[in-house]
Amino acid sequence: MPALNHPSHHLETLANGLRVSLRHAPHLKRCAAVLRVAAGSHDVPLAWPGLAHFLEHLLFLGTERFPAEQGLMAYVRAQGGQLNAKTCERSTEFFFELPLSTFAGGLERLGDMLARPRLTLEDQRREREVLHAEFIAWSRDAAAQRQFALFDGLCATHPLRAFHAGNRYSLNLANPAFQQALRQFHRDVYQSAQMTLSLAGPQPLVRLRELAERFSADLPKGQRLEQGSPPALMCNGAQSYQYLKAQRLDLLLPLERLPEGAASALDFLSTWLQSAKPGGLLAELQQRRLAHSLKAATPYQFAGQALLHLELDLSSEAPTAPTQIRELLKEWLGFFSAQADWPGLRAEYALLQQRQHRIVGALELARRDSRQAADELDEQALDALKHVLKQLQPQAVEHFGNDWQLPAANPFLRSMAEAPRAGLIRGQTSAHRGLRTFAQDRSRGRRESSALNISQALPVNGDEGALMLRWRLAAPAAAGLHARLLRDLAPLRSDARQAGVELSFSTCGQDLLLKLSGLHQPLPAVLHQALSVLTRPHETCAPGSERPHDEAPLMPIRQLLRDFTEQPCPGGAPSPAPETRQALWAGARWDGLALALPSTVQDAVSRALHAVPGTADASLCQPASPRVSYHWQRLPADASEHALLLFCPTPTAHLEDEAAWRLLGQLCQTPFYQRLRVELQLGYAVFSTLRQRNGQTGLLFGVQSPSATPTQILQHLETFLQRLPEQLQALAEHTWTDQQRALACQFQSEFLPVDQAADLLWQAKLAGHPSDYLQQLQVHINALCPAAVTQAAESLMAAAGGWQVLATGPGPGSPWQETV
Repeated sequence: MPALNHPSHHLETLANGLRVSLRHAPHLKRCAAVLRVAAGSHDVPLAWPGLAHFLEHLLFLGTERFPAEQGLMAYVRAQGGQLNAKTCERSTEFFFELPLSTFAGGLERLGDMLARPRLTLEDQRREREVLHAEFIAWSRDAAAQRQFALFDGLCATHPLRAFHAGNRYSLNLANPAFQQALRQFHRDVYQSAQMTLSLAGPQPLVRLRELAERFSADLPKGQRLEQGSPPALMCNGAQSYQYLKAQRLDLLLPLERLPEGAASALDFLSTWLQSAKPGGLLAELQQRRLAHSLKAATPYQFAGQALLHLELDLSSEAPTAPTQIRELLKEWLGFFSAQADWPGLRAEYALLQQRQHRIVGALELARRDSRQAADELDEQALDALKHVLKQLQPQAVEHFGNDWQLPAANPFLRSMAEAPRAGLIRGQTSAHRGLRTFAQDRSRGRRESSALNISQALPVNGDEGALMLRWRLAAPAAAGLHARLLRDLAPLRSDARQAGVELSFSTCGQDLLLKLSGLHQPLPAVLHQALSVLTRPHETCAPGSERPHDEAPLMPIRQLLRDFTEQPCPGGAPSPAPETRQALWAGARWDGLALALPSTVQDAVSRALHAVPGTADASLCQPASPRVSYHWQRLPADASEHALLLFCPTPTAHLEDEAAWRLLGQLCQTPFYQRLRVELQLGYAVFSTLRQRNGQTGLLFGVQSPSATPTQILQHLETFLQRLPEQLQALAEHTWTDQQRALACQFQSEFLPVDQAADLLWQAKLAGHPSDYLQQLQVHINALCPAAVTQAAESLMAAAGGWQVLATGPGPGSPWQETV
């Protein structure tokens, strides 16, 4: 019988054994699918470690019906969706998100690739080298090394201690036994009884069920397989494991024989463990200057076992700090366990879950349903929580050395009074501050000319909106001051995220950007609190003094991407960096953009903006970029592998160029990936995408390689781009038409998520585009002809807009101008 656990959430097992979870969410603008297979890296034959991960890779290489260039990966990219897959310890996941009109095509391709992969030896040889490059990259990554070290504290016989990634040495393709094991694993595991399909979208449940039935028809039938239970997590009765390195402390707490409901119990416990509210564990650690932050998570759970991982950034170098932290943890757990069923926290947790269902996108909703995340701590989960706490704290704590308190309620989760009206300095009016009332602006029927531009690009037909505020500083902020502001905003960011508002505060040269995106109701109050935090007086902060410790180095390609995003804005004479908040805002000018806000929220935002520091300036514009045809910037990074980013801006800021560049980028994504990753096997990290930065649009190409130098990577990029015009001319007419139509549809305002639309419209504002940017961009995309896109490819190769490289090594010399 079908089971219903929510009016819009349907659970059912189809006739062929496929489990389905269907969520009808009318507010969604896209659809998502998550396919979970009940087998992972711990379920393969011991002789072939990495086989499950290897098979996951092979499934994306195309089928007879849908070759790679028409397969799921290429299809999702062409529709502007998102896609990924993941091999876990005891499961494998495939997930994607697409517009409503193309969702059925994605499911069709997913079913075909799971049921009928080619598995040719030629494909296997190429993909094994890709897997090997991925293994090398991750084995050299600091985060992966820390993970390996963390699991060293587990029992040697537990599969978490074993090697499961796969490389060219563990995957013996020439051995007939391996080929037999690969195909047997696919037959046994990739069948209907082993799978759970979760769909989420705005479609009615009847339509979602039709899609699930159609998908299931592609799958072979089979029997559900039993997954063997693993040995104990820790030997000799050990109750925890500690790993300390570089001012970071990891505590690993094993749990055994957990009852049903443990997943919800652990999520509930982690929520309050890492809360920074006064009276909690983290607040006490911060007060005693023992730790800056605490993160709690469950990295592993299966067959009644779980690992609770606490990650702490230490603020004390005292050798006794870990011991003190463990003692405080023990006392807090004793205090928490002593509470009677936590009625207040359970109500708060239910509000948190309900709010998350309102704000997350289709993909996250489907993923939550796939892992059967609970909406509340029910009686089963309550019993499981008590079981967890009994293991973590076997003996009751009778006397507490601290005045512990349960976390206070999140104020943004409930209906709130409007932010207080900020007074004006004597003699000052809202016009002086650039804050005319929105009602006046609408009644005048002309373009918003105050410092905050109210965009009409998105209809106000939902319950989400966005707001961006930018400050142009007289000089870049000192590194320590920006870090301090980020840290002071951290508690607010946490409360805001729980309530449905994402808050970010970033720096780019002499600009600071505050962005709020999410539900209307809490947004004005979050803004008011953020401005209060940013302008709160604080002592001088020396550069770097606010960093808790030396951050672990990122993978080279990730380091380059971060530096690319945060690269200083061009222009402007260097000035002494301000080291106090008062100095930071002195001479600052600000402007902003708001969209999809109803009039009541606009009015509340207007009042909150009276507290904005600096001077309103509606005429702020982007500094002109220096015209350097070939600019090479070398950045220090981990030397174990090389990485390169090539950014190719459009020749002009005209929308005609942006439209051609966008279609060009969409058409070259799959062949670029196929050439550099699959055929040349340069490395695991290979991508191309369109990126906008500081109002400038361009194509971004990225490669990380264990063997090729940056100069060699650039040569491969140049060879690919030289051949691109010829490849474009060879495309069939229907390919042009399909790709063009798919691209234009991505900018229809009724289908754009608010946060994505906010980013697009902000970049349009920085570039000086008109308020109807989205409509104009669609018009220019629909007007493109193949000759115009081919010409754009020729302009790209000729560096008509300049080429900018960020790399981990030196440049090739002339014509490149190199800086460090």
